[in-house]
Amino acid sequence: MKKRTLSATFLALITTVASAQQVLTIHISNPSRNDRIDEPIVIPLSKYGDIKSAVVSAGSQEIPCQLDDLNQDDIFDELCFLADLKGKEQKKYSIKLYAEGEPRQYPARVYAEMLLRNDKVKEKNKHNNFIESITARGDCANSYNIQHHHGVDFESELNGIRIYFDSRQTLDLYGKYQKRLELKDTQFYTSKGQKTEGYGDDVLWVGNTFGLGAFRGWDGQQPTMIDPVSSRTQRIISYGPLRTIVEVIDKKWKPYTDKPTITMTLRYIQYAGHRDTDVDVFFDKDVKDYLFSTGIINVKESAEFSDQKGLRACWGTDWPSSDHENFKPETVGLGIYIPQAFIKSEKPANIDNYAFVVNTPNKHLNYKIIYCSDNETFGYHSAQEWFAFLKAWKKEILQPVKVDY
Repeated sequence: MKKRTLSATFLALITTVASAQQVLTIHISNPSRNDRIDEPIVIPLSKYGDIKSAVVSAGSQEIPCQLDDLNQDDIFDELCFLADLKGKEQKKYSIKLYAEGEPRQYPARVYAEMLLRNDKVKEKNKHNNFIESITARGDCANSYNIQHHHGVDFESELNGIRIYFDSRQTLDLYGKYQKRLELKDTQFYTSKGQKTEGYGDDVLWVGNTFGLGAFRGWDGQQPTMIDPVSSRTQRIISYGPLRTIVEVIDKKWKPYTDKPTITMTLRYIQYAGHRDTDVDVFFDKDVKDYLFSTGIINVKESAEFSDQKGLRACWGTDWPSSDHENFKPETVGLGIYIPQAFIKSEKPANIDNYAFVVNTPNKHLNYKIIYCSDNETFGYHSAQEWFAFLKAWKKEILQPVKVDY
């Protein structure tokens, strides 16, 4: 009798363990003749239950992965990993999903940070009042100066971006010399000693322009700021290690006096190994009757490129700051790609911007932004090189890897 009870318990244990693990076989193929390195692979998890941990492998090799809770309800919504594929290569990956445990830890290849100023800290790159979400009322007098570096920042090994916490919501840029993570050390305020050691720094003056792909309203003639709103929020959704996700939420924004308010969520996704950033714009209602705008700053005396099909870029040089003692003129290449389905018109360059007027027939639109600094030891150093790279970049976007499972 005891023996039978033990056997039943043992079988129940086996059944419990088996039910806690689900195995997916993923087939990924590269349709291009060009190699794809750090290609993002994202697997929705809604149909697999409440997943707590996961392991991804290619053959006998474990591949770093991460689990992300996008809507902040304490249930992971997506699994992400990065695939390396040679031209025309096909690969098989195994994913084990577990209903127990904790996400595995892997070396960080991205970074995100939000900080409140600490008045007791005198060095600008050593502040330590870390936060991960902040909301300012719409009548906040000076939200720009609430956060230490004026808004959330994030980076991959190739780039660094901060988003201003005010009605501009402009993206400002950090240029690097080396491929590495730096914002934890510099906090966007590189010291003289760090500059001597080869750290990067702020490389773009943005003012009231788009900077790199800020999303704005459109009044029929020019971009409008994200104002008025009932509140403005910045938050970090994911810190990595393979992608960081940050959001900007504008509640009850009224871009037109004769149309209802809308609540807009801007989601920025930065993947490891990438200099481009994905931008998703979500609205709480259909906005087919609303016009918006985005684009890139017209860097001083910049050369411009456009394929008239959603890809626009520039290459130019300007001072990033009025402080000419501690900063030098910086040369940057900027780029933006917007799917044609969202483009209403492409506007001629003016003194501030290379602009697009955009809209969406529903509640969502998306685009990609990208940049380089001429300081890079690993990047591009002329308008010709930069524009050629962007043409190839767009081809990859339009020819994504195929994922079957």
